[in-house]
Amino acid sequence: MLAVADARSRNEFIEKALKFYLGYLKTNQAEDYQLQSVSFMVSGTIRGTENRLARMDFKLVVEIAKLVHIIALVYEIDGETLQRLQQKCVEEGKRVNGAIWFEDVYRYQHEESCE
Repeated sequence: MLAVADARSRNEFIEKALKFYLGYLKTNQAEDYQLQSVSFMVSGTIRGTENRLARMDFKLVVEIAKLVHIIALVYEIDGETLQRLQQKCVEEGKRVNGAIWFEDVYRYQHEESCE
């Protein structure tokens, strides 16, 4: 392997091999450090995003709870109608993958009430 390594002696060959190996170790350590740094940054970003989303979800839950309580207070809906509404809303939520628009519900309600 002396010729492949372009070394004139065993000592030169061993020196080149050792330098190569030390460079390899340093490169792996640098890659490990960079990967850990990137991983730490990404984890922090994800945690921050999760916290912001959780706060927004909480605010939405509070607003929806207020609306539900007002609606329950104002309208007298019997249990059977409530069950049918629950089933329809679950089916609709699945069908539209959670993207429900007020305009679509408004049109549906007004078309149905005209029939």
